[in-house]
Amino acid sequence: MSERFPVFRLMSKGDRMVARDGLVLCFFMRRPHGEIAPALWRALQTYRRAILPQSLNWYGAEDGDTLPLDDKGWEHIRWKLLERPWGDAWNVDLEEDCSEIGGYHFEYRGWRLDAPSFERDEDSSCGVSFTFPTEYLLGHGPAHLRTVALELAHELPFSFGYASLAVISPHGMWYAARHELIGLLNRYMGLDFYHLDSTCSVIGTRARGAYWLTFLGQPLLSQLGGIEALRHKLPFQDITFHPLEGERLLLTLGQWPDAIDIQSSRKLDVAHYRALAHLLEPLLYEERSGWVSLDKDNMRRWLRRLCQ
Repeated sequence: MSERFPVFRLMSKGDRMVARDGLVLCFFMRRPHGEIAPALWRALQTYRRAILPQSLNWYGAEDGDTLPLDDKGWEHIRWKLLERPWGDAWNVDLEEDCSEIGGYHFEYRGWRLDAPSFERDEDSSCGVSFTFPTEYLLGHGPAHLRTVALELAHELPFSFGYASLAVISPHGMWYAARHELIGLLNRYMGLDFYHLDSTCSVIGTRARGAYWLTFLGQPLLSQLGGIEALRHKLPFQDITFHPLEGERLLLTLGQWPDAIDIQSSRKLDVAHYRALAHLLEPLLYEERSGWVSLDKDNMRRWLRRLCQ
C-alpha cells in the first residue's frame, strides 16, 4: 500500500524542514473551552499512549519561547487547560522537534465562546489536531490508526472531524516552501492542507470536506438526513458506517487512506469520495482569509476539489 502515500520533505532556503508527509486528525467543537477542557485533557492522554515516549518534547510558552516538555512542562499544560481561571483563549502547541517540523504535533485552539465577545459569533469553534508521521500508519496499519481516532472521538464533543493523509506543517511554516507545496496539492487530491487557527475562526458547526475518516456530529448529521438517509445516498462497498453515541457517525472511505494521485498509473476509483463531497458541499464553511494566497477563491476551490 505504500505506493499510495507520497513521501516528501519540504525545506526552507536555510535547509530547515518546514513541511513533511504524515497524517492529521482534526476535531472541531462548537462548545466553550471550560465545557470541553476535561475531555480534551483525556484525549491528549490517549494520544500520548498511542505514540512512542518522547515523541512530544517541546511546548510553546506564552511569551513566544519554546520550552522543554518535561514534568514541569506537562504540569504547566495541565494547569493551563484545566485550572487557569482567566483568559478568553487557550492556545496549546506541543512539538516533537523545536528546530524543524517533526511527525508528531498536538495543537489546540480554545475559546470562551460564552464570553460577550463571542456570543454572536456563530462561526468560531474550538479545534484540536493530532499528527502522525506516515511511518506510523505503515508500521501499525490502518485499523490501529482508526482505533486511535475512535478513542479520541469518544472523548470529544465534535460537530465535525476527520483523519487524512496530510501536509504536516503547523503554524504556517510551509510558507517558506510554498511553490513546492502548490505542486503537491495539485497532484494529490487526497492530501489535506490544514491551518487550525484559520479554520477554527470560521468553521462553526459546518464541514470541511470528504476524508478517509469523516466524523459527523450534530447538527451536521441531522442536516444530512441522519444515518439511514446517508446509507441510501452512499451505497458504496468502500464506505463503512460506524454509529457513535450522541447521534454521531464515523464514515470510513476504504481500508487505507488514499492520496488520490492524479499522475498515478493505477486506476483511480474515488467515486465514494466524490459522492460524500457532493453531499457535504452545501454544508462546507467559507474561507475568509487568503492563507494560501491573496486570492481567497483559491482556497474555496481547493476545499471543493472533489466536488468537480
